[in-house]
Amino acid sequence: MSARRRGRRGGGRAARQAQRTARVIEQQPFLTRRIAPAAVLSKEGLEIIEHNADTLLEEVGIEMMDYPEALSIYAGAGADVDGTRVRFPRGMCREIITRSAPSVFTHHARNPERSVTIGDPHTVFAPGYGPPFVRDLEGGRRYATLEDFENFAKLVHMTPAMHHGGGTLCEPTDLPVNKRHYDMIRAHIVCHDKPFMASVTQPDRARDSVDMAGVVFGEDFVRDHTVLIGLCNANSPMTWDYAMLGSAKVLADNNQCALITPFIIAGAMSPVTVAATVTQTLAEAMAGMAFTQMVRPGAPTIFGSFAATMSMQSGAPTFGTPETALVLYAVKQLAVRLGVPFRAGGSLTASKTADAQAAYESLMTFLPAVAAGTNFVLHAAGWLEGGLVMGYEKFILDADQASMMERLVGGVDMSENGLGMEALLTNGPGQHFLGAAHTMENFEKAFWVSGLADANSFEQWELDGSLDSVQRAHSEWNRLLAEYEPPRLDEAVREELTEWIAVRKASFPDSDI
Repeated sequence: MSARRRGRRGGGRAARQAQRTARVIEQQPFLTRRIAPAAVLSKEGLEIIEHNADTLLEEVGIEMMDYPEALSIYAGAGADVDGTRVRFPRGMCREIITRSAPSVFTHHARNPERSVTIGDPHTVFAPGYGPPFVRDLEGGRRYATLEDFENFAKLVHMTPAMHHGGGTLCEPTDLPVNKRHYDMIRAHIVCHDKPFMASVTQPDRARDSVDMAGVVFGEDFVRDHTVLIGLCNANSPMTWDYAMLGSAKVLADNNQCALITPFIIAGAMSPVTVAATVTQTLAEAMAGMAFTQMVRPGAPTIFGSFAATMSMQSGAPTFGTPETALVLYAVKQLAVRLGVPFRAGGSLTASKTADAQAAYESLMTFLPAVAAGTNFVLHAAGWLEGGLVMGYEKFILDADQASMMERLVGGVDMSENGLGMEALLTNGPGQHFLGAAHTMENFEKAFWVSGLADANSFEQWELDGSLDSVQRAHSEWNRLLAEYEPPRLDEAVREELTEWIAVRKASFPDSDI
């Protein structure tokens, strides 16, 4: 990109940011915890897991696939490289991470009011990521298209409980594999003004993501601020490859965040026990996070954990099990000891539709994520069928559930109003509190109220059409899309982005890989 363009964008950034915020959508702020996170391991238990993870890195090590440069980087930092196997002296990865990785960072949005803080004591909700299919009540299950991707980006903009735009909301299968990332990143930029994630299926796509962010934010701003998070998954067990670690390098080189996540189905990709799965998760993640700090000390990184169990009868992944909740709680404790932010999954389910199974499995992953104090909750809304499907109705139902969590993590109000002693002392025995002054002063905001659930009488429910929750959610997402208005984006930026994408797409042929 020319020096002239770089200079122009840097000089006009403040003016453009003011213009981008014309459309105001009321949002819930990202959560700030005022209650202690839940914990499942004692200090002794954590030390045992850490010792075992170091043993695993020292004796077994990490296999590095198709990435000679990473082998050189590891060797230069003091690791023992033997062919494609990398072994680490005891404590090496931990020391590198704790020395330079930030514990908290700001993920900037193009609308500064939508920027979020990643790290304790905060929690940020982001929608589902990666499904090739979508589902809705009328259209059923079908391959996702760019229109679906843009629809979910618009729903993110219209949904106060989603603090973050996420990444691959669904795979637009109507576009070439090697070029669809341009349209996905563009949709994030155009359809909402919240933070968003990079495309990391190949390192050159991570580079494209950084360059597109430079068009919007200005290259100088991107150089000094984090505007992208990229999801980089280990090939468990104990393997990293060029696509993921190479993308992590691009992000770290550019001061952007690599979200390092071992993706584990216990019993297939790790041992079946909780402690062993936690040990392997820690080892794989430390190897990845340490790599980002070898590339650029101080680059933001997030310790991610994605662990599912499996049916030992069929081999199918299962979600919402107590074992995965225990893994989540334990890994969050380990992330705190490393001094880095933590990511976990959100509303996960194996259910094919937004039914009762989807509800209880999702709650059993989402609530532990919140209770553990997870800092970045990916898949907080929309996930179905083990991640194969992004559901329109499921998105709305999950977002409604997410909206109550601000009250939960806010803890108990111990102010004079919260204690309510005047009401207790002045209201006699046997008298209701409906007319009390304290009630009248607080009734509008006294309790969290669902925007979707029906708490009316049976007769009123019948008069309203006898709709179940999925039918109500169907009406809601259609209403939100009908009322959607895009956030303001400077026309010069829009035109430059459109031109940049057109030039890049024309520079190489379409491909399905």
